[in-house]
Parts: sequence; structure tokens; C-alpha cells
Amino acid sequence: MEMGEIIKMLRLEKGLTQEQLGNLIGVQKSAIRKYESGVVQNMKRSSIQKLAEFFHVSPAFLMGFTTQRNNDLPDNISPVQTQRVPMLGEIACGKPIWANEERESYVQAGVNIKADFCLIARGDSMIGARIHDGDIVFCRSQNMVENGEIAAVIIGDEATLKRVYYYPDKQKLVLQAENPKYEPFVYVGSELDEINIIGKAVAFQSDVI
Repeated sequence: MEMGEIIKMLRLEKGLTQEQLGNLIGVQKSAIRKYESGVVQNMKRSSIQKLAEFFHVSPAFLMGFTTQRNNDLPDNISPVQTQRVPMLGEIACGKPIWANEERESYVQAGVNIKADFCLIARGDSMIGARIHDGDIVFCRSQNMVENGEIAAVIIGDEATLKRVYYYPDKQKLVLQAENPKYEPFVYVGSELDEINIIGKAVAFQSDVI
């Protein structure tokens, strides 16, 4: 149904004339007639909201986007709350690639994901951790992780996603892939000066194939 037809249906359900409805929401009878006839193609958002509140329906129902009259959910169902997580660019699952840290876009994610930024994984070195090419990896900002945890690591001006193993007594850092065809990256001594952990991987998002 078109929005005009829905407005007319709701008005008739309440047994109102166009003039009565107009008086109740503060517009002229002619405005209601135009709404119902479809003459007004771009109704003001405030008018849509006012009509939706009067009829106790959602704006989406009023505009014909859904057949569900309101946003009420069963008691055992809760709405999914989301947050915007900054997208930093791409990170290699294989050989390190250039890290684009310009925050140009955002990804919607559930508020249960405690992340400060996210990156797009490229390559296949982390498939053993179920992280595949094109997956979105969410990270919490921190400059160190526990041994065996997956981290986003900057090497010079390039970035990679690997399991981290750090041995301070040996001044040794190992970045381990989750694919046996890749050898680990090993850094010792002064080489560590070029390594910066920027975040711990806390979640990832994959497309369903």
C-alpha cells in the first residue's frame, strides 16, 4: 500500500473525517486530502512523525516499508543495539602491507563488541583462526598482548595480523601465522624498534558464503 492509502485506512479505522484528523494533528483538511491522494510526494518528516504518533504506528509502517504496525517486540526479544567502529583500512594476513590509518569510514557492529577500530583482512595466513580474506577484524587499542593472542602489528609503515609471542629475556618477538605454508616473522634486538602493536583482535565479521 502507498502511504496515502495507509493514512486513509488508519483515519477510517478511527472513524474520523479528513477535517477531524487535520484538527487533531494541527493541519488543514486540504493537507489531509493531499496526503491521502498522494499529491504530496515528499511529506515533511515532522508530519510523518506526528501522524505515526497519533495512530500509534511506526513511521516505517506509515510509509509502507513494513507490515508491522509498531516497533513493539515480544517480551523475550530485545532490539539489537549497534555502534559505529572506525575503519582504518586493510591489514595483511600474509606478507605485511601498507597500513592506511586514515579514519575515512565506519562499520556498524553490535555494542557487545568492545573495539576501538577495525580493519579489512587480506590474504590467507590466518585461516586457521577462521579469519579469511575480506573479513572485518575488530580490535581494541593496546600496545601489548598476551602470548598467543592475535594482534594488529605495524612493522615500519606496514601492517599485519598475526599471533604474537614475545620473549623479553631474549629480546625476541615472533609473529606467527595460522597457516602452515607461512613461516613466522622473527624480530630480535634493535629490530624490535620497528615493531608496534596497535591493537588486540577481539572479533571478526565474515560474509556468509
